[in-house]
Amino acid sequence: MNSAAQRYASHNVPRYTSYPTAADFSPRVTSREHAAWLGNLASGESVSLYLHVPYCREICLYCGCNTKMAVRDDVVASYRSALEAEIDLVSGLISHRVGIARLHWGGGTPSILGSAGLQSVVAALQRRFAFDPGFEHAIELDPRYVNAELASGLAALGVNRASLGVQDINPLVQAAIGRLQPLAMVEAAVDGLRSAGIRNLSFDLMYGLPMQTVESIRKTCALVVAMSPDRIACFGYAHLPRLKANQRRINTATLPTQPERVEQASVFAEELERNGYVRIGIDHFARPTDALARAAASKHLHRNFQGYTDDDRKALLGLGASSISTFAEGFVQNTADVPRYIRAIGSGSLATARGATLDDEDRLRGRIIERLMCDFEVDLADIAPRADFATEISMLAEMKREGLVVIGDGKLTVTDTGRSVVRVVASTFDAYRRCQGTRFSTAV
Repeated sequence: MNSAAQRYASHNVPRYTSYPTAADFSPRVTSREHAAWLGNLASGESVSLYLHVPYCREICLYCGCNTKMAVRDDVVASYRSALEAEIDLVSGLISHRVGIARLHWGGGTPSILGSAGLQSVVAALQRRFAFDPGFEHAIELDPRYVNAELASGLAALGVNRASLGVQDINPLVQAAIGRLQPLAMVEAAVDGLRSAGIRNLSFDLMYGLPMQTVESIRKTCALVVAMSPDRIACFGYAHLPRLKANQRRINTATLPTQPERVEQASVFAEELERNGYVRIGIDHFARPTDALARAAASKHLHRNFQGYTDDDRKALLGLGASSISTFAEGFVQNTADVPRYIRAIGSGSLATARGATLDDEDRLRGRIIERLMCDFEVDLADIAPRADFATEISMLAEMKREGLVVIGDGKLTVTDTGRSVVRVVASTFDAYRRCQGTRFSTAV
């Protein structure tokens, strides 16, 4: 990364998995809007569906997700019952039987429900929704809890894509983040899933973790590449101990400096591209034949709350505590408070906590930001021929002088040098952005 981009790398900006971002959601959007938007879903159009399971058997020190530690099985069973009740509630507010084109389990650790619990939830979905032929059924997994029985159970449910939370292979880093999973354990999880017929695998990796070095990252990359996942997501660790109590147990003296984070991110990209992976957006990599790589090449890549995707469905229904739904009219988010979520669903009410209603200006700016995040360029003259972006263009003048962006003929292009800080470029078009930028992670 050159010195110009380096200066922007420490800027606190959103990841732009939506626009407006979740930080700008308001409690003024209530269950009334949520129910109305469900009722407005167009007949004949399939949706994507996300199921959030906010429990893990233990909480890793680095974790910033909406998840809790569950020791008792009855707590998990109670949540599963609420999830199934929400399926009935949400489907009852839709005027027709909706098809599901994509089903994604996230968490937390969704497999904490067990094979029988997962099967029970899928059965509830089958009663109220229709699954499209060849639909994608994906799940996030912790390699430490993947065995042959679980792999077989997932395959029997129709799971055809799994994302493994690998994070880092180095034992020193694993000890520092409270997530011990030897290489042999990860390899066994990979082999077990493939043997069961789940061959589309993704790995999640991280940089900026305690005890990480450039050399340790090179070794991790070599070991990961040897397992040949189809996709790899490489996220920067966001150290926010003020918001996440578990992160307070991380020794800040072992964290890399901002320049070291930047170098680590560059090394990840360098090593993965050298081994045949195509770089997609700011943090994803895929085999050239993978659907995600094809979507990026044809400029049909999208970005939602799961990150980069080739999913072009207009509506995404989020079920479970803290989950977010996307509609043509806006976004709604369920309460992250699990007891409150269970009480709301148990009383027959939606668990809506907040959201955002979209107007034409929001949709326009959201499209611009998405194209920048996905394609690193946007034709402003084509997307918004009558809009005036003189203010935004002037804000980008310095980045233009430094060679990070090119502006001309109504088109804005992020150069190869500026791609690592595209979030900063995108933030220029964010009308909601407030001064409290520390709510967001650094650009790199």
